[in-house]
Amino acid sequence: MSMVGLFWIAEGDVYVGAKPSGLAPGVRLTPEGVLALGDKQSGLWPWEDVAALTAADVPVKSLKRNVGVLVDMALTVGLGGADEAATMTLRVTDAEGETTDLTVYTAAATGYSQTEYDLSRELLSRLSEGAGTLLTTLAAMAEWGRSREGGSPRAAEREGLLREWAEG
Repeated sequence: MSMVGLFWIAEGDVYVGAKPSGLAPGVRLTPEGVLALGDKQSGLWPWEDVAALTAADVPVKSLKRNVGVLVDMALTVGLGGADEAATMTLRVTDAEGETTDLTVYTAAATGYSQTEYDLSRELLSRLSEGAGTLLTTLAAMAEWGRSREGGSPRAAEREGLLREWAEG
């Protein structure tokens, strides 16, 4: 399993945000469409009905955010508080302009770099351009996931992969 930008790629499956477990919310991108997972959200948006995919509420790394994460961690450990994972929103816009907000857990504990966030947004946009584009792009992402051993690649490799997939 590996994180590349806003995506979690596990054994050929592509998720936006972290791969959910149990009843946790999540989104899987399949050749058929955008699949909402979890207890409080469900549904499948076929690709031909998806006009746009956008990410919102994405935690982007900054000094202020990193300090806040460290303070939260210290309070959680020091005071015995619960550790809640950060979430973000994947907004699905259909052909009629209707939007649905889906919740996903972030895969980056301290947030995403601005570059990875920007490249991920480009890639989400590319996936809604049409069947040929999205199937080729999803296939490339899934193939990379199937052949990947070990954890997530370093930042430069993640950015390179996002560029490659966004450009097709």
